[in-house]
Order: sequence, then C-alpha cells, then structure tokens
Amino acid sequence: MGSFLDKPKTEKHSEAGDGNGMRFGLSSMQGWRIEMEDAHAAVVSLPNLSQWSYFAVFDGHAGAGVSAYCAANLLDSIIKTDAFQRGASGNNKVDVTAGIRTGFLNLDERMKTSVPQIVSGEDKSGSTAVCTLISDSHLYISNCGDSRAVLARGGEVALATTDHKPSNPLERERIINAGGSVMIQRVNGSLAVSRALGDFDFKNVEGRGPTEQLVSPEPDVYVLDRSENDEFLILACDGIWDVISSRDLCDYIRSRLRISDKLDHVCNEIVDTCLNIGSRDNMSLVLVTFAAAPKVSPEAQEKERKLDELLKKKVKDILEADPTVDVTLVFDVLSTDDIISDLPPGAQLHAKRNVIEKTFLELKPPPEENEEQQQGQRPQTPPGPPRDGSPPPPPSPTK
Repeated sequence: MGSFLDKPKTEKHSEAGDGNGMRFGLSSMQGWRIEMEDAHAAVVSLPNLSQWSYFAVFDGHAGAGVSAYCAANLLDSIIKTDAFQRGASGNNKVDVTAGIRTGFLNLDERMKTSVPQIVSGEDKSGSTAVCTLISDSHLYISNCGDSRAVLARGGEVALATTDHKPSNPLERERIINAGGSVMIQRVNGSLAVSRALGDFDFKNVEGRGPTEQLVSPEPDVYVLDRSENDEFLILACDGIWDVISSRDLCDYIRSRLRISDKLDHVCNEIVDTCLNIGSRDNMSLVLVTFAAAPKVSPEAQEKERKLDELLKKKVKDILEADPTVDVTLVFDVLSTDDIISDLPPGAQLHAKRNVIEKTFLELKPPPEENEEQQQGQRPQTPPGPPRDGSPPPPPSPTK
C-alpha cells in the first residue's frame, strides 16, 4: 500500500491533567501510516511562571526526528527569549508575541547547526507545529504548517488558525520569489506544507533570510483576551482536520463533554471517529477545557445509552435477516436508516462505528485464524477518500 500499512495501528497514547483553572486531555494514534511521526507537549505550570500553561502538537514528515526535537525544545526556546521574559513579567502582548516568533526561528536555526543527524544530512525530516501559551489573561496561539488550533467560545468557533498550504496566494508568492514552484499543491511537487520546522533541503536559497525561503519556519501568532465564555481549545494535526471541519469537531466535542468528564477518553473517541470517517494519517490532538465547557448531563447520558441499545438491536435484526452480510454492509444499511436519532452531532454514525463493529463481532465471531479481530480489532478495510468527497493527496515521503 505504498506509504500505508495493510491495517491501521489503533493503539493510542493518551494523557489527562489539570491546573490553572483548566483541564486537558490528549490522544495520538499511528493509524494507517507506516510509522508514527507525531509528537506533543503538555505543561500545565511553567517554570518560574506558574500561572502560565503550554500545549502543543507537532506533525512530523519524512521521519520523526524533528517533531520529537521540537516537542522537547520549543517551549524552552520561546521562554528563554528576552522578549518573552519581558512580556510575561509585564503582561505585554507585543513582547510575548515577538518572543514566540523568535523562539520558533531560534529553534530552527539551532537544529540546522547543532543536531548531528541534521548537520550530516542523515535526518531530512520536518514538522508542523501548533501550540498555545495560556496566561491568566490571554491566549497566545501559534501555528506553523497545516496543523490547526480551534477555539470554541459561547457555542461558536471563535478562532480557527489558517493552514499554511503552498496554494495559498501569499505562500505561493514567497515560494516563487525564492525560485521554487507549486505543483500538485506541493512545494516543488514534493512537500504539502509551505511552513514547517526542519525541512532544510527547502531552506538553502542564498541571499534570502529564514522567512523568505521555499519553506518558512515563521509562525502566525494569534492573541486573544480570555473570556468567561471560553469553552475549549483544540490543537490537532491534519490527520484530524483532513476528515472533519472545525465546526463539526466543536459540535462533536460538546456532545462528548455532556457524556464524560474524562478528557483523555473524549480525545480517544475523537481519534477513533476520525479513523472511522477515513483519516489515512497519524492523528494527534490536545483538548484544553475552560470553565464554560459543557458539563456532564444525566439526560445526555441516558440518550446515549438508549442510542447504543438501539444500534445493537438493529445490528442483530440485520444479521437475523441475512447472516451473510459483512460489517461494512451493516454500517451502510444503518447509515440510511432515518429512524435513528440522537446521533452525535458533527460525526453522526461514524462516532458509533465501534459500537456497531463490536456488536457485529459478538453476534458473528470471525474464524479462529483471525484471532486478533476476535479480540476486538476492526475488520480491516482501507479507508476511502475524505468525507467531503475530494480525492486523497498522492502518497509522498515528505508529507
């Protein structure tokens, strides 16, 4: 399958924590990709800045070296800048923003000149980055590449960062001015993002600064005053956003928060659902909730229980009517059933595929030779194109 596995690796890494009046959960899954190249970071209370918190997701490509290095070092690179130190101590938004930008650029330069595998050319990987620094008064949200941050506030999408794609007019202009081209929506027909950390083969145009290269390490930085209406903040790689919109994911998360207050479980559900919809990529996300986030509702929990029971009954009815059907056909039949209500908004029946598959396997156990499926692993069918019907991008070793 080229750069894809024959079946997805569905084991997850998940965490949860709280502090500074916030709670967070995170989850990551390798999925259909040959290796896991994502990384993340979560620091509830910063050294010497106890009221500040930091969360980040890094989506690596052409290897996991740069994403791992960024996860371990980007925060330190930011908070050690003079501008950030001034800004954090004086609550100066301009200085904090300058410190974040400088931290990104310093980290990129340090990797290029001091990481042995990169200096030797052995490691040619790169990574997108989306991160947030949260003080008691402000949200500082930064993205470099096509990972995205989305802020839900007062029932709406208050902010969604802009993905850095080579086809974006300003990105395309910089690429062409640096002597490059955009073909099949990729830098020089190869790289699917126009900004990233690492990717030094795309940053060697003489006479041009680091932000004028084919690929720029410069982040966009968004600054928002915190609000009592802030619900939650999502940081996620494109393995999530390729298959679900910002608004749909916010709606889905609101519904899940009414079912469970365990944020790592909520994040695991999101990753599973995106796999069900058709994501072909590594998937990682961090979910940070604020005081206005939806709370667990006994009424919502009861509706969820009844929905699960209804789906189980319908799977049983379908199998009794035709014992030869497979689980894909069962899902297709249920997806056309107008009687099923109270499906999770934003994800609909995809959010319940695991319930459907588990019930199917209980009623129709697979042959003994497929023991790992019998233990709960989904029947493996390569996912189709993204939900919007657009064809998937061609596989590439660089993204």
